[in-house]
Amino acid sequence: MYHQTFDGADAAQIAEDGQQPMVHSSDALCCGTFGELLQGQLPVRSVPGDPHFLVTMPIAVFARAHFMPIAGTRSVSVYPPHKVKAKRLAENLVVALSVSGGILLLQSELPEGKGLASSSADLVATARSIASCFKVRVRTSLIEKLMAEIEPSDGVMYPGAVAYRQRSCSLLSFLGQMPPLAIVGIDEGGTVETIDYDHRRGEIPANQREQYHELLERARIAIPQGDTAAVGRIATTSALLHQERVPKEHLNSILKAAEATDALGVIVAHSGTMIGILLDRVAADFPQKLRSVLAHVSPFDNSPKIYLTMTGCR
Repeated sequence: MYHQTFDGADAAQIAEDGQQPMVHSSDALCCGTFGELLQGQLPVRSVPGDPHFLVTMPIAVFARAHFMPIAGTRSVSVYPPHKVKAKRLAENLVVALSVSGGILLLQSELPEGKGLASSSADLVATARSIASCFKVRVRTSLIEKLMAEIEPSDGVMYPGAVAYRQRSCSLLSFLGQMPPLAIVGIDEGGTVETIDYDHRRGEIPANQREQYHELLERARIAIPQGDTAAVGRIATTSALLHQERVPKEHLNSILKAAEATDALGVIVAHSGTMIGILLDRVAADFPQKLRSVLAHVSPFDNSPKIYLTMTGCR
């Protein structure tokens, strides 16, 4: 699979003679994220621009895209056909790059509407596939602009964990590689539509914004240092703060399960249906803790899934 990272310094490189660039392999992928390590709103004074932000928790679960160009068209047919957001981004991108449209095939391991960044991963994989197909370089800012026109998005186009403005689709800061964690995830059921959620979530009180600012500063230290205990505390605090706005039915029970098993903490999909328990997967007692966590969460989900964080792979 082709893992392109978009270059922030270079514009799209299109053949100077006006001819279509050569077509190459167009297989590409993008990882998802298990909810967010942290999501909230910063004090206005602390950051220029949009104060709404999130911190990604990249996981080794992927959306894959394969683009097949058809000369003479700028339209894109997408399969499965309900992936209309990817279709819109693909058609806008081929126009921006002055290349052919074609057929876009998408395959995703990420369930939709659960808070695992399925839409964002589809869009990034789509852009990478088209860029790979024509061997062009694409500004990250262009991809983010096209994504922002569609919906609030996660920062999954960047390798590693990032603080990201999801509404404007712009990078706040790169935080480093997430330490090797396992997340035992349960699904409370149903789906959440990103745009609907963003419209109804409202503003966060000023005193809580100070808390989010402090949590982000702690994440800037904890992630590069691989401080798994601090990462767990940050995720748990964000989950509890968010409970006031979009409550998770089983959060208290999952918190008790995390405490009973001496796990690192809990993590939620703030705009989704997932809750997870965080474990250090390189700890000597990881196998025993994993078995214990699975036993504790089985009353809430008889088929919990285990997700692994991305630790340096793109």
